[in-house]
Amino acid sequence: MDFTLSYLGHFADHLWFSWPLLGMLVLVISVLGLMVGLHESWPRFDSIYWAFITATTVGYGDIRPKRPFSRVMSIVIALIGVTFTGIIVALAINSAELSFDEVLLSGRASQPIELDP
Repeated sequence: MDFTLSYLGHFADHLWFSWPLLGMLVLVISVLGLMVGLHESWPRFDSIYWAFITATTVGYGDIRPKRPFSRVMSIVIALIGVTFTGIIVALAINSAELSFDEVLLSGRASQPIELDP
């Protein structure tokens, strides 16, 4: 339980520190999605939905851009989404590393972990 609480604390701190960057990426994804939606004559909700499905690289295929400009923007949105996901993963990994160090070095680990050299 010590590790989990330590991890969540570090992860929350990391998210708090990096929210301006993450927020800007979300804003850019939203604006680009709205631009594509305007170009493709989609409703606003569908435009935002499509942008975030594209950014997370899920791509259900229920809404697809048909014009060349929109297809190029979908590539840009996907690259920004991969960057966003990469930052979140990096923050999570760093939080885990800090928590492991904190729990193991403080002696609060319930069982010693032996590492092979």
